[in-house]
Amino acid sequence: MNKVKKGLWVAAACCALLLISACGAANEGKSGNAGASPAETSQTQEGSGSTASANPDDTAEGQAASGGTEASAAPEDDAASAAPSGTSSEILIIIDQTPKPIEGNSFDFTVNKRPDGYALSEMQWISETTTIVNTTAEAVQHGQNGEDGFYISGDGQFTGFFYPDSMKGEKGEVVFVFKNSDNQELTWKKTITLM
Repeated sequence: MNKVKKGLWVAAACCALLLISACGAANEGKSGNAGASPAETSQTQEGSGSTASANPDDTAEGQAASGGTEASAAPEDDAASAAPSGTSSEILIIIDQTPKPIEGNSFDFTVNKRPDGYALSEMQWISETTTIVNTTAEAVQHGQNGEDGFYISGDGQFTGFFYPDSMKGEKGEVVFVFKNSDNQELTWKKTITLM
């Protein structure tokens, strides 16, 4: 009887230890920073931004001006020259031209920051030979049917621009137009070459 009680206690202790160690492992997998000092944790979080192409022309930050005027776009190296903090007209768009052989000719874009009260209303590709203008509604349709032009697919998680082989190597401007409820426009531009 004594051996049975002792065996039950050992089994209960092993189960408790297993349960505690399993819960600890799940937490480590989620944060990836378990056991790290606060300094290490903050450095890890700072460096875990979105990954984009190493080409400085592919990533840009532009400061938009109000009244429909165009914003100047600066390469990634000049990201510190953005509008002063607190400026509501600051726009940050990331353009990623990393080749995706499965998807064909395309680039992705992400609107990381937009002014309060403004929403993306129109996307444009303007070059010497081609002009493509899509509203957000058209981009959602392209996301569903895979047509060339700007697309927004799923729940808005994927955004980009599909183009035919004939446009490869074309240099032009990508233009994003944001509007507020008063129909005021902010415009962001970036000159790129389609890869």
